[in-house]
Amino acid sequence: MGMSAGCNKPMERESGMSGSMGRLMVLMLWLTSVACFALEPEAETTPVPDEVALAAMAETMVIRDDRVLRAAVSSFQTGYEGGTFWLDQQRLPQLLGALDELVTDGLNPADYGVESLRAWQRRGGQDAAMENLATRAYLLALLHLYRGKVDPVALDAHWNFAPATPDLQGLLAKAREAVDAGRIASAFTYARPVRPEYNVLRAALARLRGQVYEGGWPVVPAGKPLKPGMTDARVAILRSRLQQAGLASRVLTGEPTFFDDELALALMRFQREAYLEPDGVAGPQTLKVLNVPLQQRIDQLRANLERMRWVHDPGMGPMVVVDIAGFRIVYMREGKAAWVSRVQVGRAYRSTPVFRATITHLTLNPTWTVPPTIMAKDVLPKVRKDRGYLRRNNLRVFTRDGRTIPEGSVNWWRPGNIILRQDAGEGNSLGQLAIRFPNPYAVYLHDTPHKELFESSQRAFSSGCTRVENVHELAVLLLDDPVNWSREALDAAIAEGKTRQVDLVAPIPIMLVYWTVDVAADGYVSFKVDIYERDQPLVSVLDRAVVM
Repeated sequence: MGMSAGCNKPMERESGMSGSMGRLMVLMLWLTSVACFALEPEAETTPVPDEVALAAMAETMVIRDDRVLRAAVSSFQTGYEGGTFWLDQQRLPQLLGALDELVTDGLNPADYGVESLRAWQRRGGQDAAMENLATRAYLLALLHLYRGKVDPVALDAHWNFAPATPDLQGLLAKAREAVDAGRIASAFTYARPVRPEYNVLRAALARLRGQVYEGGWPVVPAGKPLKPGMTDARVAILRSRLQQAGLASRVLTGEPTFFDDELALALMRFQREAYLEPDGVAGPQTLKVLNVPLQQRIDQLRANLERMRWVHDPGMGPMVVVDIAGFRIVYMREGKAAWVSRVQVGRAYRSTPVFRATITHLTLNPTWTVPPTIMAKDVLPKVRKDRGYLRRNNLRVFTRDGRTIPEGSVNWWRPGNIILRQDAGEGNSLGQLAIRFPNPYAVYLHDTPHKELFESSQRAFSSGCTRVENVHELAVLLLDDPVNWSREALDAAIAEGKTRQVDLVAPIPIMLVYWTVDVAADGYVSFKVDIYERDQPLVSVLDRAVVM
């Protein structure tokens, strides 16, 4: 799926518009309380795909090509030629056991020729074709664990994360070592991502698949909202559902149909983790999330296990991670979160791009130039109705060569080749501070004059840029200069009102990632809304058979 960029945001409230926002994570809610869109940079746009588009997208998300595998097989087989290598020393049973275990990674063991290999195991005998198949299955499984089955570039042509291939020789060495030592499973452990969250998701996947065999999880019937203090037959079903989620105690001290305080606390935890309003009331939105089909959650885990295989451990140095679907930003130091805040990201049809870049500098008191698309679609219709719109939003008119011209001299029905620029200041669409990292999407992190929107649960409001709550705190961390750039010094520089660039002493990596699951500190796995509808196309390709 292509990427979009830009940062559309509300600038002024118009009469007759009102609305309310839900709490984070059910289905993306639109900003109904604001009708006048702001002026932020915009690049490509990506509409939410329909079913036909999703099918076409899945067709382009191809399985990794065979070239790396052929080279790996050739290198691995050197010194192992001839004979019954895989039938010797119980290697084949070990291999089959490890391949069967791939189901816990969200992969399909059938992709690796397990049925043919089992048939060979039963009949025995020297068979060069089966020897080659076993070697291919072994190395292909390791490659898929190490860097993913699906090529992320097929999902996004702009994918620029470092590929997980530089240590291919190390992977081959480990594969040989494991075979020689008779511990083939150890090679699979080595190939899996090292992040602890990966194994947490594997365990969650196994647990949910076990629940399928047990009949699935209960569906809480629709009806009036369930509230603490109520007695209702549906309360017992709600309790059972939260017990299966690992949130409600299985030790019942009272009547199962009574909505007690303990159940309310369990429900509030579920709501918080699911980005819902944690009010302890099982209303329509909460029931909708509770009743998402079990298979959909299984697919969600599989999609995110694959995404983890795409991006390996980024290291221990300082870095910034934008969790797009989680509407949050994290400043990492020594592998731990040193600072966390809420963000607003791109709407579904102007999605925030997924990529890696390097933060190089800040802009204090930024001005902002209206991009052509926003000018045509958002600004010009408002100016034609109300010439005071430009003045109220501190917008000035320029020619292409930078000369200021009076707004009254412009034919706003045919304005020609003009530029609109918003003056710096608190009301600027970028707020008082922008954090820059060169990229082809014209996106960045920035402040916002509409801080009230951070209280909304579904914070997909922009045209691709990331609006950061308490962005000044992040700026101080990035500058990392307590003498010259303390919080007080930064505030003083901004208070001068001058547009100014401040370079970082050392550039800091930034990753904008798209994950639709969360792992809490206690290991609880929760699910986000797939706001850009990217999970299902990925799963459909994971399900496509590999021709061995």
